[in-house]
This record gives sequence, C-alpha cells and structure tokens, in this order.
Amino acid sequence: MPMIEIRDLNKQYKNLHAVKNLTLTIEQGDIFGFIGPNGAGKTTTIKTMATLLEPTSGAVFIDGVDVTRNQLEVRKLIGYMPDFFGVYDDIKVWEYLDFFAAAYKIPREKRPGIIDDVLELTDLTVKREAYVEELSRGMKQRLCLAKTLVHDPKVLLLDEPASGLDPRARIEFRALLKELQAMGKTIFVSSHILTELADMCNKVGIMEQGSLIVAGEVADIMQQLEGSIGVEITVQSDPEVAANLLRGQPQIREVEVVNHNLRVEYVGTRAELPVLLKLLVVNGVEVSSFTDREANLEDVFMKVTKGAVN
Repeated sequence: MPMIEIRDLNKQYKNLHAVKNLTLTIEQGDIFGFIGPNGAGKTTTIKTMATLLEPTSGAVFIDGVDVTRNQLEVRKLIGYMPDFFGVYDDIKVWEYLDFFAAAYKIPREKRPGIIDDVLELTDLTVKREAYVEELSRGMKQRLCLAKTLVHDPKVLLLDEPASGLDPRARIEFRALLKELQAMGKTIFVSSHILTELADMCNKVGIMEQGSLIVAGEVADIMQQLEGSIGVEITVQSDPEVAANLLRGQPQIREVEVVNHNLRVEYVGTRAELPVLLKLLVVNGVEVSSFTDREANLEDVFMKVTKGAVN
C-alpha cells in the first residue's frame, strides 16, 4: 500500500481551477519534491492532504486513510509544516513544544522525554530555555519542524520549508530531512527553488497551472524526455579504439571523443550499462572511470514547463 495516494484530485475556487485531475502515488520512505512556480497549485495540494481544504472532487489517502472522511485519524499520521507559521511571544522553546504535544493528547508524563528527543533531533537542545521570539529564522524553522514531529507522524508535509534561510541553514535543513528519511519517514516537500530539492529528493513531481506535468525519479524522467542515458567514460589507452568498439553496438546512438574522455548517448537501460564496461575491458581498453551522467533537475524543469502560471 502506498503511503500517499492522490486520485483525480480537483480544487476549484470560483473561476480558478487551482488543481486539475492530480493523480500521484508516493511510497514509504520517499522524499518527494513537489516543484512548480508560485501559483502552480502546490500549497493547495498540500493543504488538502493536511485536511485543511476540502477537495472539489477526487480523493486523497494517507497510509490508506481517506483524508476527507477520516480527518482526525489522518492528523495523527501527518506532520504539517506550512510556508508561513505562527510563533508566540513570551513562551520558551520547550513550552511551545509542550503546548503542541498536549494538543496531540500526549500524556503529561511522556511529554518531557519526547520534547528532549525532538530538540536533540533538530539540534535545538541548547535553545530549550530560550524564548521563541529570540530565535533566528533558521532556528524557528527547525522549531516548527520539531513541532511537527512531537506525535511521531509517518508522513511529513512541508510547504517551502527552507524559504528565507541562509545557505548554511539550508544545508543543515537538508541534512535533517535525510536523517528523518533514514528513520522511515515519508516526506512530501514543496519548493519553487530547484537547488533545494535536487540533492535531497529521490523522486519529484512538476506542477504548472494546477496540472502535474511529470513525476518520478529525476534520471528516469530525463531518460524519457531525451530517449537516452548520457555516459561519460575516461580511458588511459587509445580513445579511438574504445569509440569504435562502442559505435559498433546497436544501443549506442552517439559517441563523442574529447581527449581521453568519451561522451556516449546510450538508449538501453541502466541495468545493461555494465555490459558496455565489460565490452571495453575484455577488448583491452584501460578504463579509469565509467559513469552515467547525472540528470539535472533544472534541465528537466526547463524541458517540461512553459513558464505559465494561474
């Protein structure tokens, strides 16, 4: 069973069709990057998943639970971090977390241990007694994430979580999300800044004008768009010998030689790439590196979008 399943979701506000026939499946342990310009429908989708908006039509399931019909049950499963969140004056960090733990009906005697755990996880232990309004923007972001974790949700819904952060805070936040993924959390994170998502997400979906244009693993999407895999090979021996060997293979579309580097367009599958390497080695080519060229999220985005917004 998928952890998140969206079926033919539509949300309409009078004349604005904010989300159009969105269908999406996300498995447990995925970090799914939800990409699109402002106005693409990202926040509307996340608020619907978080039980804050009623869909016009369609259905959303979190761990098999219907978001529309079982809102209270879904709220136990999710941790929602909005793009703008409220913090309170004259309240300490631990009190802020205690308040939300109480809202989730966590027994009083269990709260101190849980608060200590989420403070340690988000690297805020030293700020336990600090007042919330004294925290930097980055620490407030971490505190909001800590708040979403107090009830140990299976799914995290994060709407533009790194907006306004300085470069160091962004790097630290990405590392924290990777740690949460390693703990088994499923993370659905939106952003309009591609570099935020490129290094942390194993899957992405690109929205434009309320419609999902493409979704899946970045490398697979790139292969679908280009019809080939880019392979970069460095050899110590004669590069023309290697190039001629490769050009004789039916799954090779093109071979470009630059000094001792070969840039290859390969139309087979990634699972078959070792066959190419074996071909070179068996025929005496001294290979010093053999890598498939990493797909670029920005390239994918520019290929599939038209620059339109609602």
